[in-house]
Amino acid sequence: MFELLFKYPPAIFSKGKLVLLAPWPVWVLILLVILAGAGVAWFLRERRSALSLGRLIGIGIAQTAMIAIILFMLWHPAISVARLRPQQNVIAVLVDNSRSMGLVDPGSSDGKSRLQSAEDVLNNDLLPALSKKFQIRLYSFGHDATRIDQAKNLAPDDNATRIGDSLKHIAAEASTMPLGAVVLLTDGGDNTGGVDRETLAQVRQLHLPVHTIGFGPDHFAKDIEIVDADVPARVLANSRVSAHINFRQHGYEGQKVSLMVRENGHPLAKQEITLKPETDQSETIMFNAGPAGAHSFQVGIDPVAGEQNAQNNAVVRLINVTQKKQRVLFFDGEPQWEYKFIRRAMEDDTAIDLVSMVRTTENKLYRQGVANDKELEGGFPSKPEELFAYDGLIIGSEEASYFSPVQQAAIRDFADRRGGGVMFLAGRFALSDGGYANTPMAEMMPLHLAPEKSFSRNFATATLTDAGKASPILRLEDAADANDARWKKMPQVANYAVMGAAKPGAVVLMNVGEIGKRTSPLLAIQTYGHGRTAVLASSGTWRWKMLQDHTDMTHVTFWQQLMRWLVTETPGQVTASVAHQMLSDDGQVHLRTVVRDKTYQAVAGATVEATINRPDGQVDSLTLKPDPLEPGAYTGDYSADKAGAYVAEVVAHDDKLEVGRDTLTFRREDGVAENFNAAQNKDLLTRLAADTGGNYYTAANAKRLDDEIAVSEAGISGHDSLDIWDMPALFLLLILIRGAEWLLRRKWGVV
Repeated sequence: MFELLFKYPPAIFSKGKLVLLAPWPVWVLILLVILAGAGVAWFLRERRSALSLGRLIGIGIAQTAMIAIILFMLWHPAISVARLRPQQNVIAVLVDNSRSMGLVDPGSSDGKSRLQSAEDVLNNDLLPALSKKFQIRLYSFGHDATRIDQAKNLAPDDNATRIGDSLKHIAAEASTMPLGAVVLLTDGGDNTGGVDRETLAQVRQLHLPVHTIGFGPDHFAKDIEIVDADVPARVLANSRVSAHINFRQHGYEGQKVSLMVRENGHPLAKQEITLKPETDQSETIMFNAGPAGAHSFQVGIDPVAGEQNAQNNAVVRLINVTQKKQRVLFFDGEPQWEYKFIRRAMEDDTAIDLVSMVRTTENKLYRQGVANDKELEGGFPSKPEELFAYDGLIIGSEEASYFSPVQQAAIRDFADRRGGGVMFLAGRFALSDGGYANTPMAEMMPLHLAPEKSFSRNFATATLTDAGKASPILRLEDAADANDARWKKMPQVANYAVMGAAKPGAVVLMNVGEIGKRTSPLLAIQTYGHGRTAVLASSGTWRWKMLQDHTDMTHVTFWQQLMRWLVTETPGQVTASVAHQMLSDDGQVHLRTVVRDKTYQAVAGATVEATINRPDGQVDSLTLKPDPLEPGAYTGDYSADKAGAYVAEVVAHDDKLEVGRDTLTFRREDGVAENFNAAQNKDLLTRLAADTGGNYYTAANAKRLDDEIAVSEAGISGHDSLDIWDMPALFLLLILIRGAEWLLRRKWGVV
């Protein structure tokens, strides 16, 4: 219909420029229109007695519009547009043969897969028409574009869809041939997240339009899909771990499903949840990470009856469970029940080595858990390297003035530079009561200190905040409701310190308050520099043990989990990492290692070697090179060419002395990514076409491509001036205006 009225396809008008081919200047056209309007007004003025002013104005506008259209047609309007020269240009046609194109979509009338439908559109409609005007180069693409002779009986067997890499391939060929346009037949299920800016810029520089033809539905009518699952990269042995799962669903609102965590097919945790309306939903499930080693966990939702794609219900995540004991230094300024019960709670924790010091008198210290008689012999560490030998630090009821300025700075640097965990407890001589307000230690606390002494020995009730209910630190029961109920039955604490507001970035996990008084933060945490800090504004949690049955493990579990949070992410002198632990159909791994000395300053000139154990049992070696932009950082690239789990041990030496070592894991998965985002990614295809000057089509309207593909500045093209003065739309407009005027005149009785 559009071409019937306007002679040319919409692409001609959207990409062309209006020009007037008559030799007369435009100002003459404007002047004549103005004069015509004035003449019509003068003529109608003689009829003023027969018609009202409003009706005269309406007739005048109609007559002036007719004259203006006729004058416009006399000025010979045309569309100037760049068009490909017939038989002189190449059109690259890319057919997606990834696994998702092998899906037979629900409701398909002919039972054909997406790839078979693409072949039909291509062979029955597009190729016969395009071949008459252009040379055609056919490609199949998944990981990359590959030349093919014909688009028939293609196998949907490629494990990945990488539209950006395929476009780079085609753009590179544009330098050796007159490439006029690219046609993509795909469902848009790109596994890399889309086309990167560099590739888009390269295509735009070539003025190369990318026309996309989409296959498959925008979403499945009945489906549950895991979007992401967030678990820590490494934890201590036998730690309780929280997996934060983000997913979406269609067609199952209000239904109960089972959230699951498995390892090697064996269930570790199960939680029943109710599906919310069709939007992204997040849930948390707790499980035990198990003994030391590299673990692969399957996290997801059990398939539900009627799902149209059950392959996207779970993802695999890696956790490196470490056996190395983390050492925590606990310094208390006076003997307290809290100190005794904390030590008792940590006795059976094989992952934490609690070293403690208590001032029993003004000049006497009682040490426990030391490795030898020399450790802490001189009291609280006076040098940063001595303090930095620990992974965590707890400061109890001791006045700030006890610590020298050097020690106070070292405590701050322990979290900031060393990356350790520091926790402050309440007490008679702690926090505001201990004069901490104007020290470097107050700066690192997640809570503002009260302006005056605030320690109270009154009984008060601890309550969980929303953040606390979701935190693994305070999870005593796996089920959220059971955990909340258990905390509500906890005995009161016998003392607490009134704290100020939380600082930006801090998270309050527990509040405390007496009946009839406002609550105050009890437990708050935050990230500080490279490490983390916490305030537990009480020294009375020991009553959680004393006032309950002797078999109750609440106090033990709480402190073990709090201690593990404090030190799990504390780095060693050598810290290795990769950008992505899970590699989907891509084996390129960028290893990065940071090497620091005992004061945790960068070590330049170290020798860093990585030993990589492959899934096939072989061992590879890789030498990491210094990063010129970051002192102390060393990087290297490795190709994981086989699917499976890889374990890399990185060792750093400085002057032949070992600085330290670290272990990390990563995993390559082939053929899994295509199970996710299997619905047509229409947004990506529409955006790609718009950004490159192409058009998006469906299989139903793909025939339009034949007429619109020639509008391009790529390849061998020229600017044509296409007449539009004789468009049927203009003549139809004249008839409509004249007819409307006649009908109005007849109605008003002045024909």
